[in-house]
Amino acid sequence: MLDLDSEVFGRITAKEIIGASPPAPETRDILEKELSILLGELDSAADPGCLLEQQRGRAARINNRPGAMALAQDKIRLFNEYHERYVEKIRQRIGP
Repeated sequence: MLDLDSEVFGRITAKEIIGASPPAPETRDILEKELSILLGELDSAADPGCLLEQQRGRAARINNRPGAMALAQDKIRLFNEYHERYVEKIRQRIGP
């Protein structure tokens, strides 16, 4: 079972992504701001590999029921877009 109060992208909780509120346009703005914060923190992260694993786990929690029609599919797609952007930056920080 998904803990709706668990953080899935920085300080953004699962209920903000899969719930009706906030609406998708506001969610995009929230995700953009949180991505900016996360990228700033990435520069000083001691173990980016750990961050990568944590973020993958968080994404798995959101995406474990992708076909559930009651969920906000547009917001889940937004989450995945921003998740991928963050993961790519982490991978770049880790290097080859």
